[in-house]
Amino acid sequence: MRMEVGGEPRVTMKQVALEAGVSVTTVSHVVNNKRGVRIGPDARRRVLEAVDRLGYRTNALAKTLVKGSSPFIGLLSDSIASTPFAGQIVRGAQDAAWQHGHILLVANTEGNAEAEERAISMMLQYKVRGILFSRWYHRDVTPPTSLRETSTVLVNCYDDAGDHTCVVPDEVGGGRRAAQTLIRAGHRRIALINTTSPSPARTGRLEGYRRALEAAGIVFRQELVWDAQPDQEGGYASAERLLATGATAVCCHNDRVAMGLYDALRERGLSVPTDMSVVGFDNQEVIAGHLHPPLSTVALPHYKLGVAGVRILLGLDDVPADGRVEIECPSVVRSSVLTL
Repeated sequence: MRMEVGGEPRVTMKQVALEAGVSVTTVSHVVNNKRGVRIGPDARRRVLEAVDRLGYRTNALAKTLVKGSSPFIGLLSDSIASTPFAGQIVRGAQDAAWQHGHILLVANTEGNAEAEERAISMMLQYKVRGILFSRWYHRDVTPPTSLRETSTVLVNCYDDAGDHTCVVPDEVGGGRRAAQTLIRAGHRRIALINTTSPSPARTGRLEGYRRALEAAGIVFRQELVWDAQPDQEGGYASAERLLATGATAVCCHNDRVAMGLYDALRERGLSVPTDMSVVGFDNQEVIAGHLHPPLSTVALPHYKLGVAGVRILLGLDDVPADGRVEIECPSVVRSSVLTL
């Protein structure tokens, strides 16, 4: 009798034994490559040929339960798998896991607490090597207590209690690079359109902006910094205020804000970068690379966050004493900055 799995018949070890004319025990020893067991070359050949003909597959879960470990790494997210740019976290983790002989099990829970607990329980049953707990945007979280039952690395998020190692973007460094892109082009009066949403991105990018100005000997002016909705409408609504400041350049909290600003400037007969140099943040390819002119920006290192999470989980990379690993946010220079 064949077992049904997902509507398809699964070949059993007993069928392989009958096909090869050997005992089930002999088949088990061959397919599991058990050492110290004497099996004649002819019997081994017949078993392997039967396995090939019948398409037999070993039960990976059963092996996992016997050995007490598995080749699986869990990744538990809210919605990064369905968010275009943050989905790179999954890709980076998957590539790193595969490179080191592991398979990534992904559960996308949309932030549902009950679904998270069920996913963690399933991963623990599979005796995963550990779990990456990730969020689609960088923020403080309270991880489920069940994560304490296995090795856990927080990716693109952190817990204030410091119970888990975390891998996060270097928001301060990113804010600094955004401003430096404009400073190096000769701009001295540089505005910053920040976000209204409390977050590490809001405080970190502002701090980086201030540090870049200070290092260049430029006085920080509060009137050049304000908050706006972190979307196209927020950028569009900021145009009048920006033009009133006399700034020649602006750092936008994200690429969507920059896109809205582009629209508002164009309506006023102004152009980027001739009348205003603009730098965004995030490097959302569907936006930054396709604006006219293409937008200079700072990239969020989602792919590298995923890679780093797996490497730390596997003990391949060192972790600072505070358990916080920051990944660089690199500049992406395009055509939206005019050199003075």
